[in-house]
Amino acid sequence: MGKTKTINVSEEKEEKKAKKKAVRGVGLKGGERVATVEAGPIIEEQPHVAKAPRGPREPKARSKKYKEAKAKIDKSKLYSLEEAVKLVKSTSYSKFDGTVELHLTVKKEGLSVQVSLPHSTGKTKKIEIANEGTIKKLEAGKIDFDVLLATPDMMPKLVPFAKLLGPRGLMPNPKNGSLIKKLEDAKNFSADTVVVKTEKKAPLIHTVVGKVSQKENELTQNTNSLLEAINRRQIIKAYMKPTMGPSVKLAVN
Repeated sequence: MGKTKTINVSEEKEEKKAKKKAVRGVGLKGGERVATVEAGPIIEEQPHVAKAPRGPREPKARSKKYKEAKAKIDKSKLYSLEEAVKLVKSTSYSKFDGTVELHLTVKKEGLSVQVSLPHSTGKTKKIEIANEGTIKKLEAGKIDFDVLLATPDMMPKLVPFAKLLGPRGLMPNPKNGSLIKKLEDAKNFSADTVVVKTEKKAPLIHTVVGKVSQKENELTQNTNSLLEAINRRQIIKAYMKPTMGPSVKLAVN
């Protein structure tokens, strides 16, 4: 006969009870419920790829006409005003009558001057003297003038339109001569009175002195008037150029 294996039944029962108790121990506590949770898609983290640094910008491609015009100018030279005007007129290559621009770097910000030019800058300005008809146009949001003159008795009626006129530089004021004492004084107002000032956050001035088609002496006199009003000692650099054409370095002192 083979060997007889002895099993202790009581020990086996105790072991089963202990296992059941252990399983119940890891369950939920009384009153807790199981909520169904759906697993979302697994998103793999993409490796960070550093952007390559930008290289220097390529110089702006210039036309053949611009290159031909620029070849006539010596970049290292400071030209007299008379020479600069001649060069600007001869190097302008626009098919239309371009403007002659003056660009200045000055010593300080917040510079603002008013000057009456001896000659027109080429743009015809429409001047209006404020009256009841003007008020009606402003109420409709219509502005069809370039300069607005007003007598003191009309100013209270224009105040409600300050936000409309102010940003356009059309609000009459004594500094630019647009606030006149009486209607007869309007004939003495010059439409060629301009206000030049620096940019808001930079000591730079950009203005216009006339048209390419104007006579050389008119452009010279307009520019001289501007330079004198600004004060030549305040000017660090000066450039003159046509609308389409290279710039010319200007000697101002």
